[in-house]
Amino acid sequence: MQASALPTFFEHIEQQIQQVPDEVRRVFHGRGKFWPGLEQITADWVDGQLLVNLFKEVDEAFLTDLVAGLVALTEKELWQTKSGKSLVLQHRYADGAPSEVLWGELDASPVVKEHGLKYQLDIGRNQNFGLFLDMRNGREWVQNNAQGKNVLNLFAYTCGFSVAAMAGGADKVMNVDMSRGSLNKGRENHRLNEHDMRSVNFLGYDIFKSWGKIKKGGPYDLVIIDPPSFQKGSFALTKDYKKILRRLPELLTEGGEVLACVNSPMVSPNFLVETMVEEAPTVEYQERLENPPEFVDVDLDSSLKVLKFKLS
Repeated sequence: MQASALPTFFEHIEQQIQQVPDEVRRVFHGRGKFWPGLEQITADWVDGQLLVNLFKEVDEAFLTDLVAGLVALTEKELWQTKSGKSLVLQHRYADGAPSEVLWGELDASPVVKEHGLKYQLDIGRNQNFGLFLDMRNGREWVQNNAQGKNVLNLFAYTCGFSVAAMAGGADKVMNVDMSRGSLNKGRENHRLNEHDMRSVNFLGYDIFKSWGKIKKGGPYDLVIIDPPSFQKGSFALTKDYKKILRRLPELLTEGGEVLACVNSPMVSPNFLVETMVEEAPTVEYQERLENPPEFVDVDLDSSLKVLKFKLS
């Protein structure tokens, strides 16, 4: 990370804030390594709040210039035009990922919009605030392709895919995640969007110990798999993904679809395609969804992979 690169950071942020719609958006994505000297910094625009994340400790010169440049941004006409409310800097590399408010007053629980849908966020207390912005196109695809379907959402987290599916006319959705706290936030997201909760189910169990319960809710027209890259004690990507894929034929309806995701830079899209051939050869690869343009990356194989499959 280089302080000399910060003018590029500020210039790009101003351009993006100028263009950002009235929705939650990433406005700088250094982790795609497109911006030399800025590889460990990101920024998100969240309902008038600019959230800047550092993923690696920086030297004093970088930090001083970063804070000064951010505060200077609040004095510009753009900040007033866009109704800027607060500046928050989060140190993601440090224990507890502490946040500091640099300017204004933090709204820690904003309700934001994406594709017209509402999501409750939780800012400043956890590493992630409740919605993975790089999955925007995936949620849009689900919303556009869920009509009349029975949907299984594995590793549901705060149920973003489920909200999109119900908004798109899904008959019902089964959300599975071992974190009941995350599922509770998912319930709130559905309520915010006034969905019929009788059509949304929540299963707060370890997926690998719950196949019987999961299968009972099927067969499914659409299965979404969006696991963490690694979760100590519960999920190891290359080993455990195989266990899920081999179950797909017994979970899917004839012609059922799968949206399989992986966000580890350590594996390429071929990992999912080849593993599917090995574990579930009747589930055939269709296409890869494009990532949102703001998540520019010099290496597509290292970026988020969202692949669509279909049971033949």
